[in-house]
Amino acid sequence: MNCKLIAACAVIAALGTAGSAQTLVSVNTEIGKVLASAKTGMTLYTFRKDSRNRSNCYDDCARAWPPFVAPASTREKGALGIIERKDGTRQWTLNGQPLYFWAGDTAKGDITGHGVGGVWDAARD
Repeated sequence: MNCKLIAACAVIAALGTAGSAQTLVSVNTEIGKVLASAKTGMTLYTFRKDSRNRSNCYDDCARAWPPFVAPASTREKGALGIIERKDGTRQWTLNGQPLYFWAGDTAKGDITGHGVGGVWDAARD
């Protein structure tokens, strides 16, 4: 079985048991399956200018690319981690890459943030 598929299944299973109302789901899009919040159905993105376990998206960037916030009651599990942002909020990571939403997406399955500025990518299964 494909290692990426196994890892993606582990990620989805882990968030589903992390004790949070927010979980990941896989959504079919025109670029294939991407990860999204189960609560909103909105696509999640990674930022190429982030460092491992560190967000570099604040202020205007964070207004356009809201972090995928991890509630206080949730815990890390497997490939899903949690980092603390400068403002004290907790943000989900996938394999150390912080996860974000894109303010330009308006409906489940939208991927309008994919490729923006050559530095934003839809999080993939």
